[in-house]
Amino acid sequence: MGLLCLKIRLNFTSWHFSLSPVVLPRFLLPSFRQLLLLGLLAGVMGLLYLLLVTGKGQYSWLREDRHIHTRLGRVPDMEATDTNNPNLNYGLVVDCGSSGSRVFVYTWPRHNGNPHELLDIKQMRDKHRKPVVMKIKPGISEYASTPDKASDYISPLLSFAAQHIPKNKHQETPLYILCTAGMRVLPESQQEALLEDLRTDIPVNFNFLFSDSHVEVISGKQEGVYAWIGINFVLGRFNHVEDEHEAVVEVQVPGSDQQETLVRKRTAGVLDMGGVSTQIAYEVPKTEEIAKNLLAEFNLGCDAHRTEHVYRVYVSTFLGFGGNAARQRYEENLISTTQIQNKLLGQHQGESADSPILDPCLPADLQDEVGPQDQRVHLRGTGDFDRCRLLLQPFLNRTNDTNTSLNGVYQPPIDFTNSQFYGFSEFYYCTEDVLRMGGDYNSTKYSNAAKSYCATQWKTLKERFDRGLYASHADQHRLKYQCFKSAWMYEVLHSGFAFPAAYENLRTALLVYDKEVQWTLGAILYRTRFLPLRDIQQESLKGSHSHWQHSFSFMNNHYLFLACFLVVALSILLYLLRLRRIHNRSTLLRGASASVQWLEEGLASPDLPVTL
Repeated sequence: MGLLCLKIRLNFTSWHFSLSPVVLPRFLLPSFRQLLLLGLLAGVMGLLYLLLVTGKGQYSWLREDRHIHTRLGRVPDMEATDTNNPNLNYGLVVDCGSSGSRVFVYTWPRHNGNPHELLDIKQMRDKHRKPVVMKIKPGISEYASTPDKASDYISPLLSFAAQHIPKNKHQETPLYILCTAGMRVLPESQQEALLEDLRTDIPVNFNFLFSDSHVEVISGKQEGVYAWIGINFVLGRFNHVEDEHEAVVEVQVPGSDQQETLVRKRTAGVLDMGGVSTQIAYEVPKTEEIAKNLLAEFNLGCDAHRTEHVYRVYVSTFLGFGGNAARQRYEENLISTTQIQNKLLGQHQGESADSPILDPCLPADLQDEVGPQDQRVHLRGTGDFDRCRLLLQPFLNRTNDTNTSLNGVYQPPIDFTNSQFYGFSEFYYCTEDVLRMGGDYNSTKYSNAAKSYCATQWKTLKERFDRGLYASHADQHRLKYQCFKSAWMYEVLHSGFAFPAAYENLRTALLVYDKEVQWTLGAILYRTRFLPLRDIQQESLKGSHSHWQHSFSFMNNHYLFLACFLVVALSILLYLLRLRRIHNRSTLLRGASASVQWLEEGLASPDLPVTL
């Protein structure tokens, strides 16, 4: 008949359809193979959804976000500090040096509650984006005879810092007053008198978080450790998130009875040469029993039971090995040697400009006078870099013992194939101010440039200086002693500390990521290392239930969606199977109906003639 006859009878237990297959589309009557294919497709789609949304895909995105955040964290924050942010914390460190004292203000946001991560400490910046720092002179050691004035001396620094920190944050802002070289040379009684005045008066005049242990004279070893911590923190070497671009090193965990080892980011060593002293600091990955008294072992993490932030650092400071102190020792030796030779040989070398002592460590034809007024010695430079190096080697005080450096001090072995060092102060000035090759150090290029400079006539060097061909902060004192300091730096590095001439992982620098890194950053990072425990405990108490509920809700929502998806897919399959069954039944009914009709027509036909 070509008509669609549809009869629907709906009750709570079944659906009933009467369909004519003539007009029923083909795609609504799938085969068993097609039904199976549709079922498999639905299952695969559900599995993919599960993996992408609730499985590995989610964590891969988290790792990607974390990786990006880590790399962005290395970029220095040059924006002004938002003092209206209630989640910001503040800290103060006063560096009481030999020539003056400086106060540094640091800030950090609330800890994220992850015990594997350190506080994100940065230097505070004012509304003009300048670091909040103030310096006063002279050094606090000048008040050794009047210790009762020590707190009055420090007060301007603390008042300056108090103006930049919100008042409601003062009582929770830790204050540390740390004294260095100037105080170390004072007798212990004078040191204690100055410190006692600070401990007594500062809590009366200021509301900072301050206790007796927050003011002390730190050793050169402590200062070196703080500098090492500060530099590696800025470089991002304490962040142990996996990064395929970062070099790693295998470290034996200090204090582990089973000699447990772990692989983490390689830290950078520090070389620092000032005017008076030279210092070296680097991590010692392997256990060194012989150098235990020379090593600083500390945990930067907030949990003493975790070993991922435990470091073993070798630090050694060498007084008298700075650039200016070395030149002074060299001149004193030159004067005494000249006087002895003149007495023995009856000569008058160096007593006038007409008979000067030839000095290979001064630029060619430079004339100079050294020594006290009654022992003046006249010098004339010959500008021989290699000869200067040979004359300076005895001043290193090396011994024949293996693994020793300056003054015969033991130095743990350095893996020069897997290490990196940064050279500061004189290491940078020697390479950059005049030679203009600061940055990545190359011993061959450096020595060639130093030879050329030393051999250049003093008159020519002055002409270049007047034309502004050298660094803006280079002065005539730098020009005069550049040849000597170039040779001294070379010998300290390669003969004293035994760095190979082919070593390529030394970088001389003044700034790290465009900012000056002070040891005070390492000091506050180390001294506030337990503060995250407070935030972690609060987070665990406040957020454990909400975190569980959020995670459960997140997983529940996705599993609910997946269940609904599967129910719908199953319903479609059942519906298609139902259609197929109805189609088969309708086909059988039509066939039976046609047979009955044909039979009825056959029975009703007229009689046929039969011939016998």
